[in-house]
Amino acid sequence: MTHYETAPKDIVPLGQKLAFGSGHLANQLFPAALGVFMVVLVLALKMDPLLAGLLAAIPRLLDALTDPVMGYISDNTRSKWGRRKPYIFLGSVMTGVSFMVMWQLYPENSQSYNFFYFLSMSVVFYIGYTIFATPLIGLGYEMTPDYNERTRLMAVSQWMGQMAWMIAPWFWVIIYNQSLYDTAPEGARNLSIWVGALCIALGVMPAFFCKEMKLPDSHVESKLSMKDLAANSREFIIGIKQTLSCRPFLKLCGATFLIFNGFQTIAQFAFFIIIFYLFNGDTNAAGYWPAWFGTISAVATAFLVIPIITYISTKVGKKNAFIIATLISLVGYTLKWWGFNPSNPWLMFIPIPLMSFGIGGLFTLMMSMTADVCDLDELNNGTRREGTFGAVYWWMVKLGTAFALVTSGAVLNIVGFDQKATVQTIESLTNLRIADILIPIIAGLIAILTMWKYDVTEERAHEIRQALTARRGEVAHGN
Repeated sequence: MTHYETAPKDIVPLGQKLAFGSGHLANQLFPAALGVFMVVLVLALKMDPLLAGLLAAIPRLLDALTDPVMGYISDNTRSKWGRRKPYIFLGSVMTGVSFMVMWQLYPENSQSYNFFYFLSMSVVFYIGYTIFATPLIGLGYEMTPDYNERTRLMAVSQWMGQMAWMIAPWFWVIIYNQSLYDTAPEGARNLSIWVGALCIALGVMPAFFCKEMKLPDSHVESKLSMKDLAANSREFIIGIKQTLSCRPFLKLCGATFLIFNGFQTIAQFAFFIIIFYLFNGDTNAAGYWPAWFGTISAVATAFLVIPIITYISTKVGKKNAFIIATLISLVGYTLKWWGFNPSNPWLMFIPIPLMSFGIGGLFTLMMSMTADVCDLDELNNGTRREGTFGAVYWWMVKLGTAFALVTSGAVLNIVGFDQKATVQTIESLTNLRIADILIPIIAGLIAILTMWKYDVTEERAHEIRQALTARRGEVAHGN
């Protein structure tokens, strides 16, 4: 395999990497917090699991539909502040504020009222999230043209993003701490304000400190205006078609869909298995165990998986690193059957380092590979579309997530989980544990097959970059 040294001019300064990572910390903290907060809907507000799944899924469908539009707008915006940064700033504020308002739920309200209140505020939240996250992803794709520096940049951003998953599990402890709050809904109402404010502070960092790509003057962008709406619409549709015709990109989307949504489907199962299988429904006895499970997973990802996978990718290539990481994670998922043991709860931590290779390696590598694919697309079609590629990629993730969340609620119903019962049947817990293991394993194996013939290697990426430089010259970074 051919390797190339990273030129000094292609290295992203540490300060910019940290600022970009700060944005990703906010970007990860929202879904991490939601994963914990959503449990409150079922356990504290006694909402039907299927309704709770719909609350998580329906707004994400809207979010997924708006992502490609936001990507096109970001790619073609012309302002003195750049293409991405104005939206990152606006979106982070909008998302943080709406998160605060969304969780002002009260148990004395009817299930229908809480359902429709939460649904309406979720729509506002996810519109803001699209405005924030889509340009942020596009910004990362364009911050360096180097094959390996892209992986290092994404490794820093994902490493910082894992802090969200270290912090978020402890929201469970705070919300249910009776010395702080009389009820869990009260805890969720108060904590949501702190989480929203923190995400605003973190989310605006890339808008202030990161530099965007400045293409040569000869590079043409579309002009966004009501006058040119028809032309913009045609170009948007053409751009989406060209993006979806890129076979390497479709492989990345397919593999991500499988790995991430296999994980998403079972994400909340660990809470229920720990509480109802290990501690027989006693939330007081469960105590900090669910929080430690989530935190240790994030620590393993940040300090073990991301550094190892970043190193492996520079030696054997990004595709091979993905396959290795996925295979390791499948071993970890298998070990969960013995790891969840009521007689010794400490055993639950043994599979964590292995399982963490799945999600830990996924976005570090896939975001880096998508940046390579953006170069390939420019070579084939003559246009830079980082925002569109990022939007379509995350559109697929979010659409799949919506499906996964509905599936998660459906699985809970199928296995016989009763949200109103303090003790679950042995049969339902056994079926839940089987689903908790088989779903991500099957998804991982199909993902490996999907990526098997992905062919944008380091050598190919270098050839693409040379061809682009010869055509339109070197790019600079400014703003």
